[in-house]
Amino acid sequence: MSQVVQSRRLRATDIAKAKAEGRKIISLTAYHAHTASILDAYCDFILVGDSLGMVMHGMESTLPVTLEMMILQAQAVMRGTSRALVVVDMPFGSYEASREQAFMSAARILKETGAGAVKLEGGARFAETVAFLTQRGVPVMGHIGLTPQSVNTMGGFRVQGRGPDGERLLLEDARAISEAGAFAIVLEGIVEPVARAIAAAPEVTAATIGIGASSTCDGQILVLEDMLGLSERTPKFVKQFGSLRAHIEGAVKTYAEEVRAGRFPEDAHTYGDT
Repeated sequence: MSQVVQSRRLRATDIAKAKAEGRKIISLTAYHAHTASILDAYCDFILVGDSLGMVMHGMESTLPVTLEMMILQAQAVMRGTSRALVVVDMPFGSYEASREQAFMSAARILKETGAGAVKLEGGARFAETVAFLTQRGVPVMGHIGLTPQSVNTMGGFRVQGRGPDGERLLLEDARAISEAGAFAIVLEGIVEPVARAIAAAPEVTAATIGIGASSTCDGQILVLEDMLGLSERTPKFVKQFGSLRAHIEGAVKTYAEEVRAGRFPEDAHTYGDT
């Protein structure tokens, strides 16, 4: 999809079409206009994730992230893109109380940002919410397995799907969200055999997007800062496709040394009187 010339921004229906045609779906997270503009040509969808709480603000989890924070960063990402579908996370506390609360939060996101879809965490217990939203014109991406907003009840960031009931429960979650109308489902931190079974299940018609799951998923997503080597610690499932942290540190070190030594700024970096 990234190599096809198009005259409009991708939509949720294009993600579903990619799955139907067997084309891998590419995604990364973004929170800024400048990084989003780089991703735009290569990603089918860009996720404005509530991971911004940890990546941008140094929070210990995604729980403190507010709806206003998500809207602000989604607006930035929309300004930096023209091609990719932009999906925005619904933060903790913005959809759990009721279907009506979820709709009002989703409506704010779509109206105030121009994004094309929202994402919410949770399996079968949120199927009614997903259906309520999709029936009212809100494209929804689901998220099951390791759901960071439930970190306190999960006992930490733990791999999901182990044990005798692991596959059954996760498959039920995926089926319920898919049947409720989700166009895609993120499978996070799920043991590979279980993730593979979910991705291959004929009753799961939504596109499966893996992150620490299986290569057999319809697509993959990573946190941009993780795959660029900017994060200090990264999960096992992250492959670092760059090492920008060391590069940035080296540039800052050189800058500091040149300023202290009086070598910067040089004449080329200052303004004369003519």
